Amino acid sequence: MQQILNFIFKNSILILFLLLLGISLTLTIQSHSYHRSRAISSANAVSGYVYEQVNKVEEYFSLKDQNEKLAEENARLKKLLFNTQDTANVPPVEIPDAMGNFEVIQSKVIANSYNVHENYLTINSGSIDGVKPDMGVVSSQGVVGIVENVSKNYATVISVLNLKFKLAAKLKKNDHYGFLVWDGENAGFAQLTDVPRLAAVNKGDTVVTGGRSVIFPENVPIGVIDKVFINEKTNYYFLNVRLFNDMTSLGHVYIIANKDRDEIIELEETTTQNE
Repeated sequence: MQQILNFIFKNSILILFLLLLGISLTLTIQSHSYHRSRAISSANAVSGYVYEQVNKVEEYFSLKDQNEKLAEENARLKKLLFNTQDTANVPPVEIPDAMGNFEVIQSKVIANSYNVHENYLTINSGSIDGVKPDMGVVSSQGVVGIVENVSKNYATVISVLNLKFKLAAKLKKNDHYGFLVWDGENAGFAQLTDVPRLAAVNKGDTVVTGGRSVIFPENVPIGVIDKVFINEKTNYYFLNVRLFNDMTSLGHVYIIANKDRDEIIELEETTTQNE
């Protein structure tokens, strides 16, 4: 307390000057409209700057929540997309119902391998979220893999970059089919095999999922043809496909649940047994 009194006594002249200056400025601002408007404008500018900086900090710390909301919105949009027929390569006909019955479950990759021959991902969604084995997994760029094992809160996914991965796929421009596999060489490429020679194939053609799969909706992007080879033994095309997905950097993904899958498989098995 004594130090405070000493400080006031030593600086009494300065303190008195600042007090009188404050009183004079207050009286001036209150009695003159011009000075009052300038003071208000300056105060608004200062407070606006402070609020802007605070808002930037709040936005930074809310990025995670915003990303989660965007991922949920993407899941809803993908559900609409996967349940709508792509008419780009189909003559205009009247379709009374949607071409599929797909549910989309949002998830996130928490572990990802890509430098061995049998690569897997781990996602933070499990049976409690409705995830089951053999469901398709995609990202905003295209096909990621297929669910293999499921626990209550997690699931493992066979990556496209796995020697055991095999998926019926097609050339988008002409619907010629083949099988998408991986040769274990490059994380940026997969291979489309068994495409017939009569198919018109060019570098840059888009490869998508086919309608023969009960796992993925039709026309989910996979990649573009990078190189064209011919298998001399089978006389079929062997196509190197540059993947749309960067499989070494995956974040939010979407699990595709085909509600009609069990019914389709049961019908096909019954048909096979009757032959």
